[in-house]
Parts: sequence; structure tokens; C-alpha cells
Amino acid sequence: MVGIIMTNKISRRDFLKFSVAGFGLVAIKPRLDWLQPVQEIPQGENLGRICVGSVNLRIRPSADAQSVGKLYQDQLVQWNRTVVGELPTGLMNRTWVETPNGYLFAGSVQPVKNNPNQPVSTLPSNEKEKGMWVEVTVPIVDLSLVNTVAVGNWINVVQYPRLYYSQVIWVDDIRTTSEGKVQYRVNEKYGNPGDIFWAAAEAFRPITADELSPINPDVSDKRIEVSVAEQTLSCFEGKKEVYFCRVSTGAKYDADGKLVDNWMTPPGPHPIWRKLLSIHMAGGATGNGWDTPGIAWTSLFSGEGVAIHSTFWHNNYGMPVSHGCVNASPEDSKWIFRWTTPTVSYYPGDLTVSMPGGTIVNVTDG
Repeated sequence: MVGIIMTNKISRRDFLKFSVAGFGLVAIKPRLDWLQPVQEIPQGENLGRICVGSVNLRIRPSADAQSVGKLYQDQLVQWNRTVVGELPTGLMNRTWVETPNGYLFAGSVQPVKNNPNQPVSTLPSNEKEKGMWVEVTVPIVDLSLVNTVAVGNWINVVQYPRLYYSQVIWVDDIRTTSEGKVQYRVNEKYGNPGDIFWAAAEAFRPITADELSPINPDVSDKRIEVSVAEQTLSCFEGKKEVYFCRVSTGAKYDADGKLVDNWMTPPGPHPIWRKLLSIHMAGGATGNGWDTPGIAWTSLFSGEGVAIHSTFWHNNYGMPVSHGCVNASPEDSKWIFRWTTPTVSYYPGDLTVSMPGGTIVNVTDG
């Protein structure tokens, strides 16, 4: 394994292999044996999780600076601050993370916090179902598979089935172990290939219905502009821009450095036709495929699966690295989810609308 940050002479082929993390939590490749066991969590309010195979720690925020160590996927660091450093070759992101021991390229580090929760004793319900939507508020939570044989491909290519900070998932049961530990049963509602897990309840914050309340619902003239060239997203109410963020759109090259067209984010105006609080996404072929649980704040706008959605597997916004979707940060994707139409209710947490659809997403090369 080699880190995404090496030298400015890194080849395009190698860079693209390292940046495959932008394609999803798990690319369907040989077993990922570099994942690190859950460790003692560093002190500090702001933390970072290494979200690529490995990354070099530098004495300065530069890919040419001396390496003082290497960190591996799922290792945690104290995030002192974000700084602007030298732009690594082939990248569009100049931000670096200052840690107590050196600098890490920010695109390789997921911003996380450690905020454990008091478990609930009973699950909420409505007239049709019982359960709750929850958000992971700790850096990492390990999963214990309920079914004897794993169904999802992603489970077979990782050492430790896990969920990560900011992921949203459905919980439909509670139990207390013989050691007195409260656990939630994690059972994805949408896109689940058939796997169910138990996980430590303290890792999850219950999401409330109020958090889904629409933003500026009385405004009818809303649209989203996505610039592929600039890797940005803007929300407009009439002619007024009310929200702006950096995003990652479809990648131009695959993991082997080959030019691809089928991962391009589709240009043109598209209406949002389905929204989900969380969905399991999978697709592609072995070698270049992906299989990712718990993708939060998903707003589908083109084809069967192109969406604006939350991202936890990279922090490289400003770089086109997706399989066609518009990757946004958890905070940005949640705001967009609440601002756009259609409006989704807590139960069932999913809504599909017929044409002409909801808010328009206009994707341009400009």
C-alpha cells in the first residue's frame, strides 16, 4: 500500500489508484487488510479519520516535504486546524490538516468527532412501523453480523464491518448483552442486500422529525446549479444564491488510469425524483465496482442512481472522484435535502414523485 500523498512526481496511474477512495467506502477489490483495529480515541474536540489505504505524515503542508511517518485507514488523529498548503500534482485541493505530529493532505482525512450518546430504552413508532433513524456520532463503530453468511459484497472485502461518523442508518430493535451493554439492531431500509447487524447503541444519535423540517418551504422558485468545471454547487431562490458549497462530481478516470465516460455526472437540467434519508448503494463490475451502506441525505435526480448525497469515504471536495453522483459533505447534503422538494417525512424516510418532479438540478461544464 502506498499513501495518496507521495511526491509531486507521482504518476497519474498511481494517483488514480490512490484516489479510488472517492468512489465509495469499498471498491470491490481484494480484501482490505490495512484497516486498523479500533484504537484509543485522541483528545480534542476535532478529530480526523484516515479514509484511504495509507497516507504520509509530512513536516510541512507539501507533498515534497519530508515524511515523518505513515498512517493507515481508520487511524485517528487530533485535528488542530486546517491550513492551505502546496497543491499536490494532479489534485485541485490545497487544504492540509495540521496535527500535533505533522501535516496530512486533507482529502485523505474525514473530519470526525467523538460524541457518544445515552441509549434509548424504547423505539418510537407510528401506525405502520417501529424504529428510528440514527446518525453515527463517534469516529468508528464496529458491526456484529446477525445473519450467518454475509450477503453484501462490502462485508467480504473488509476486515472489520463498520459504520463511520455522519452515516445515517435505520434501527429496528434494542437489546442488552450479558455484559450489560445496550445494542441497536441496524437494518438498512433501502437498498439492503439482506444483512442485519448489532452495534453499540452509544455510537448513534437518534434523529428527530424536526430535523427534517423543510427550509424556506414557501419559496417556489428554487434550483440547484452544479458546475463540473469548478466542482461547486449553488442553491438559488429566484436570482438570489442562498447556499454554496464545494462538491465532487463524476470521475474522468478509473482506478487503472483509463479515461472513462460512463462516470460523468449527466449534464443538463434534471428534476429531483426521489429522496431518501439513507440508502445502500452498489453497482459496477468487479475491480471497478462499489458497494456502500448508509449513504445519507440522498436526493436522486438522474437515471436510476445519480444523486446528491452525503460522503464519509473521502474529504476531497473540489476533485471529480465519484461514479457520477454529486458528493457533498454531511452538513451540506443535509441542508440541500431539507431545502429541496419533494419534502420527505420521518416515516418512511423515502419519497418518489412523478414528473415534473421536484427541485431542478442543472449540471453544467461551466
